[in-house]
Amino acid sequence: MGLLDILLGRTKPVLPDLDRLFGLPSAAVTLQAAAGFTPTGRGSVCFATVEGAAFDDVRKEVQELLDADTERTGPPVELVRDEYGYSWLVSRRGPEDLPALVGDLHAVNSALEASGFGPQLLCSVVGFEDPDGSGEGARRLALVYLYKRGTFYPFSPLTGSDGHGQRRDSSLELQVRAALSGDLRIEEDLSRWFPVWGAPGL
Repeated sequence: MGLLDILLGRTKPVLPDLDRLFGLPSAAVTLQAAAGFTPTGRGSVCFATVEGAAFDDVRKEVQELLDADTERTGPPVELVRDEYGYSWLVSRRGPEDLPALVGDLHAVNSALEASGFGPQLLCSVVGFEDPDGSGEGARRLALVYLYKRGTFYPFSPLTGSDGHGQRRDSSLELQVRAALSGDLRIEEDLSRWFPVWGAPGL
């Protein structure tokens, strides 16, 4: 970044750093100690759907690669398209196997990035829950990695009395932000803490 950028208040864009995903297992230990949340074993990568044989080939190769893992005991990797037209590649592991889940998400992101589809990558989501939470059952939480920002933020959906679940636990999200500030690069711009309602893997 040059002097002119500094004087004009322009900031250098943050580059994606997929290796930050590997900070999630240590963050999970902190999260459990601070707020009682444990991994669900579910996670997903969201990307803008692209039509074409080249993209389909890359997606299939990644899906087959992850499914070929001989230690995978859960269901196969699944491709889901949401109501907004975005695609999610969903991986499921044992709740105790967060490092393997993070490896899956890193592999998906890396493969799409290496094949020239980085601009289509949006975010990765890892699910957590507090089974002892008060109220209407287990509290849910996602740690969301924004690909284009290289940052994380917490998202905690609440199920409302109308059953639509279009409310979020903002106070919990702020609590998690404070707890994980030493483990993960947290997104400072709260306007970028997008709600990922109904995200597969959450």
